[in-house]
Amino acid sequence: MAPNSPTSAPSTPQTLRRTRFVLISDTHKCTPALPRGDVLIHAGDLTNQGSPSELSRAIQWLEKADFEAKIVVAGNHDLALDRNLHADNSPHLRTNRPSDLSEDNCISLLTSSPSITYLVHAAAQIRLTSPKGPRTTFKVFASPYSPRNARHGIFSAFTYSAPASSDLPPAAQPRPQDGEEGLPRLWDDIPLDTDVVVTHTPPRTHCDRNRDGLPAGCEALRRAMWRIRPRLAVCGHVHEARGAERVLWDLGCSDVPFREARVRRWEDPDPAGKKMSLVNLTAKGGDALRNDGSHCHPAGSASASASVSTADSADVKGLGGDASPDRSDQIALQGRLGRQETCVVNCAVMAKSYPHVGGRTMNKPIVVDLDLPTWDP
Repeated sequence: MAPNSPTSAPSTPQTLRRTRFVLISDTHKCTPALPRGDVLIHAGDLTNQGSPSELSRAIQWLEKADFEAKIVVAGNHDLALDRNLHADNSPHLRTNRPSDLSEDNCISLLTSSPSITYLVHAAAQIRLTSPKGPRTTFKVFASPYSPRNARHGIFSAFTYSAPASSDLPPAAQPRPQDGEEGLPRLWDDIPLDTDVVVTHTPPRTHCDRNRDGLPAGCEALRRAMWRIRPRLAVCGHVHEARGAERVLWDLGCSDVPFREARVRRWEDPDPAGKKMSLVNLTAKGGDALRNDGSHCHPAGSASASASVSTADSADVKGLGGDASPDRSDQIALQGRLGRQETCVVNCAVMAKSYPHVGGRTMNKPIVVDLDLPTWDP
């Protein structure tokens, strides 16, 4: 069967308006100039040494930024935000923390902010209500977690165990049994109706090549992307992999799970100049993203909850093709075939990893224009 050959169920026409996202990550206590937009997303590593003072300055900078919505997650350097870190593994938290900036106070700097949506492995519905804005809505899931590796050293906030990316089979031919290679299950928490996924780590083989040219992303997240197929997936963490890719998912293949039909790399037209780094995914841009955000079950409904247990079957997950329940991933496909393409963006501002050979260099924010449904008719 040809890729993406199943037909989607008819859907109610939506009014779509262009919504501009400004994407940054890995600022590491720097405060780059930000272009104008509707939504600002920071995908983690606000700080460099993880100290509360760095965190406080970064939050003050974000609060002053003029955006209708600001979505922020932490990263592995943001030690002051991870409640699960042991004090003996986090010397910077002991030596750099003023008495009035306890761990809870550090977290409350973000959770109590009137202008920032701070998410820790959680979802939120964002509604842009300004009369001067696009008045669109989208569901976002955002998470600070990234796979643990030896390069992290003490900067290992929000990390989890996962097999080394280089030890896994080629991403184009994963084995059918999810978890067979010891893959983590945390990304199963992403709701299937999510429009925008924000993670500190990239998905494996997408915007994740490190300075050695090897993939450093998470395979479990890549597989989750096949099932969710959000419009936009925002990440950072791997500084050298800054850029964007449009991934067309293969929804018609019934023999190799989690297969991709095509990947198109975005080329920044002016990476070192002053021109905006724009990824235009709108219909007016002439190459609209192939994703209508369709979803068969309302979030939290009884039918959606019942579907989850069916999707846990190892011989079903990630398979397309024949629509029979015993052969394809019904939960990922049914009523959701309009979700065919995802744009993955690594928006790391810091261009090199430590020790920054040749000196520190900075990337520009990446701007994404996306057609989203309005909430008011």
